[in-house]
Amino acid sequence: MEKAKISAYQLFVMIVLFELGSAVLVPIASGAKQDAWIAILVGMAGGFLLFGAHYRLYRYYPEITPIQYMQKLLGKFFGKLLAFSYIVLFMYFAARVLRDFGEMLLTFAYVETPLFIVNAMLIMVVVYAVIKGIEVLARTGELFFLLLYLLAVIGFILIVSSGLIELTQLMPVLEEGWGRVLKVVATETISVPFGEAVVFSMILPYLDNKDSGLGAGMFGLFVAGINLSIVMAINISVQGVEILTRSQFPLLTTVQSIQMAEFLERLDVFFMVSVIIGIFFKVSLYFYAAVSGTAILFNIKEPSRLVYPLGLVVLFMSITIASSYSEHIKEGLGLMAKTLQPFFLVLVPVFLLGIAYLKNRKKQA
Repeated sequence: MEKAKISAYQLFVMIVLFELGSAVLVPIASGAKQDAWIAILVGMAGGFLLFGAHYRLYRYYPEITPIQYMQKLLGKFFGKLLAFSYIVLFMYFAARVLRDFGEMLLTFAYVETPLFIVNAMLIMVVVYAVIKGIEVLARTGELFFLLLYLLAVIGFILIVSSGLIELTQLMPVLEEGWGRVLKVVATETISVPFGEAVVFSMILPYLDNKDSGLGAGMFGLFVAGINLSIVMAINISVQGVEILTRSQFPLLTTVQSIQMAEFLERLDVFFMVSVIIGIFFKVSLYFYAAVSGTAILFNIKEPSRLVYPLGLVVLFMSITIASSYSEHIKEGLGLMAKTLQPFFLVLVPVFLLGIAYLKNRKKQA
């Protein structure tokens, strides 16, 4: 671990930026149709429980990262194997979000530009940020957080003023009962985006006030969840369920619909700036966790040596994980959503907490 300290407020800011990240870009929880906003809120409640599990593990082992306490809980061999699996998972998630970024820019503006070039531009900035360390990344987050919410408020006012919202599109609420909503929660929203907060288990040891982590984390998840729910409700009320489920980037479609006074239109820049800020922080935090985790696992004293080679791995992974954007989305909603995400983001943290509880209870006894 680097010698760094972050405040509870900085943790809160990073969680909000991370959770919004690419989640505002894609049609999250669209399987719940007009109840997608409810599925997000229920998933947020599950996210609270998962973050509570991560925080409890952190309080059991406040001076070390999950890479280290996994070995204490499971033994050297299985602990290192699980730790390595999480490092690979962090890199894979970073590559997936990077791919989301590249596909968005190609669709929106740079149709003739190779995907490699677009992704390389962002990974260069991410590499630079990670080399500077978690404190610099946290302070950068404080600055961009204010800009992001300024753009969000202006965008919301313009959408409402344009008269685009039709609340009847959100009706009927719970048309098929809770079954469909809970299915989407179990297979999607509890894991992505809220279960992805597992990455902050690598950040918690840097807190300057160890008692403030739980409140900051819960409030960050709450703010992000409310915002995601509002965004999805707006997307549904503007576009309707049928268009939403076919749209690659629903929020972009909503923003492009803004038209006021016959001159104020094509405000795509609001969408672009907001999403790029979120995606930058999401990729950076995943990548930081992968780099620091690798350095700890393999006892590398200078983590900065790993940044460039691992950055190249993430870049090439983002290009090769799928041959097209439709295949990329299908993979994310298929094998990942049904197996890997529930296992690593939900089941494993709960399992580790159970072992930690039993071991620490024996010590206290």
